[in-house]
Amino acid sequence: MKTPVLFLAAGVMLGVSCKKQDSTEKLTVNTQAATVQPLAVSSNISVNWDNYANQTTYTSSNAAADFGNVTGWVNSRAMISNGNLRVTLLPNALSGAGGLIGNVDISDGSEYELDYSIRFHSAFDWSRGGKVGFGFLVGDGNTGGDPGWDGNGGSLRLMWYQTDAGRVFFQPYVYYRDQSGQYGETFGKSYPSSGSISKSTTYNVHMYIKSNTGSNNNGWVQIRINGTTLLDQAIRWTTNDSKRLIRTLSFHTFRGGSQSYWQSTSTGYIYYDNLVVHKIN
Repeated sequence: MKTPVLFLAAGVMLGVSCKKQDSTEKLTVNTQAATVQPLAVSSNISVNWDNYANQTTYTSSNAAADFGNVTGWVNSRAMISNGNLRVTLLPNALSGAGGLIGNVDISDGSEYELDYSIRFHSAFDWSRGGKVGFGFLVGDGNTGGDPGWDGNGGSLRLMWYQTDAGRVFFQPYVYYRDQSGQYGETFGKSYPSSGSISKSTTYNVHMYIKSNTGSNNNGWVQIRINGTTLLDQAIRWTTNDSKRLIRTLSFHTFRGGSQSYWQSTSTGYIYYDNLVVHKIN
């Protein structure tokens, strides 16, 4: 039985531009997607995929059994691989047209945390980058070039990104009330602080999120990877108290970005394991 690992260390600053990264996201989220009818809404989730047969499709029904009410699942892009969940990224396609954009209805709360592990296939083409892994949506769950400036929602997600110089790293991707531009905020931070992430290497991700109250800057956001703190600071997610709660667990894995240079000509595989989601408050 695999267990997640929690870590803590210090983050660093980088100046990385991420303009127009996911403007097609909302347009393609339902492409070829299966929708599961409403099921029980969970506060706590623990999945490691060990009990599924190897090389079998992980269907929307499987996802519903493990997560509860999940939408946006694409059966053909999810498979069990040696006790891991493998997501397929299609060649020459971006956003939901080429990956998987799943959303899980979780019990509304003001404080959540999660852990999971992620690994890129040994032949994975980094291309420019994309969104990866599990995260949280607040209120209206702003993504896809819809900034959180109206104070009604936000999102906490992770990206991988490759620079023109060929350096590849993880970076935050956050929508919130005070974001500086139309697309997700990276805060100039990266993991690792120098050098690149590697293929065939397992990375353990921890995220913590806390809602703010009213128009106060008393929310919190935290991302840690393999013991290093990538992001850890106060944040104002919303200014509309009726939209302040965390409502959705996101599972977004796709290339992009909207411009063609985010694409890859090859099929890519990303592996996930040891997901634990915990509602604190």
